[in-house]
Amino acid sequence: MTAPSDVRFYFDLSSVESYLMAERMLDALPVVAEWQPVARERLPGPSTEAFRCASEQEIYVAELQRRAANANIQPLRWPPAWPELDSTEAMLAATYAKSIGRAVAFAQAAFRQIFAGGRDPADRDTLVIAGAACEMHPRALVQAITLSATARTLVSATQRAIAVGVHEVPAVSVGAAVFRGSGELADAAGAIEHELAASAATPPRK
Repeated sequence: MTAPSDVRFYFDLSSVESYLMAERMLDALPVVAEWQPVARERLPGPSTEAFRCASEQEIYVAELQRRAANANIQPLRWPPAWPELDSTEAMLAATYAKSIGRAVAFAQAAFRQIFAGGRDPADRDTLVIAGAACEMHPRALVQAITLSATARTLVSATQRAIAVGVHEVPAVSVGAAVFRGSGELADAAGAIEHELAASAATPPRK
């Protein structure tokens, strides 16, 4: 089923919230969204999860584990550097994956390596393992993340995301509307359903 307007899911592989949304995307939306990697550190919003104290972080982690359990997602395992994860090369790899039609498969595999397996996204082995899960050749993947063209593509995609109102990840855009955070995924689905209903009710042009 195709929505009347574009539907895009914006994510960064360093974002655990993006991971939780990614695990729900295919079931939560009535259409298939375009998965768009963006550079989180270039967005106007926070570049990492920020906590004022250890207890605040503990509460946040417990809430995420609860949400994962409720969604039948594997228990979260945290990379040693979290929440200060470096996803620079990971997002270049995701950008390359998108260019060859494997954005969804690669992102899902990489997210699971990072937040279900506790692997560092800055470790190229993490990216190679995720790439192997969706039949991406390791040499091509490693070469792609070193190319300036891949970096330019990621920067351009991030700038376009900012232009439509994406200030942080995760986010879903439905036409001109932007829904921020996993808590608004149901609202995004509702907006799509509304557009589909309106499109179905509109008589075809003669």
